[in-house]
Amino acid sequence: MVETLWAPWRMEYILEDPKDSDGCVFCLPEGHLGPLPERLVLWSDPTVFVMMNRYPYNNAHLLVAPRRHVATLADATPLERSAIIELTAKATRALEEGMSPDGFNMGVNQGKVAGAGISEHLHLHITPRYNGDTNYMTVIGETRVIPEHLRRTYEKLVGLFN
Repeated sequence: MVETLWAPWRMEYILEDPKDSDGCVFCLPEGHLGPLPERLVLWSDPTVFVMMNRYPYNNAHLLVAPRRHVATLADATPLERSAIIELTAKATRALEEGMSPDGFNMGVNQGKVAGAGISEHLHLHITPRYNGDTNYMTVIGETRVIPEHLRRTYEKLVGLFN
């Protein structure tokens, strides 16, 4: 049987020319503060920012990162580490208000062997969890279903960071 999954945001990635890449997906434009819709950045300040994961594990999967390009928690300054935790708390409150999850998985995958897809720039994952989000599709079909388009989720969350 042929399975069809609808993931319209993947076309942008498929058609992207790697030569056009401006480097690290986590490095924001110098001096830009606040939301950046084209990069799915919900909020930023001079030290840290929060963005949506373009390839989420679950609906509304967020990433919190320092603006400075550092690879490890040990390389981050005390201010950056503190700001990451504070923004993580703010992000979970926004997710609770905007998405009503039943819980969260949060963590840092530091290094390729630990599962970091982009190990060169430190980032903390916030994955909202919902009762029933691990169902037969994931368990038997080895397929995740993201029930809402990324842009729709972005619009729900962006105003909650002001």
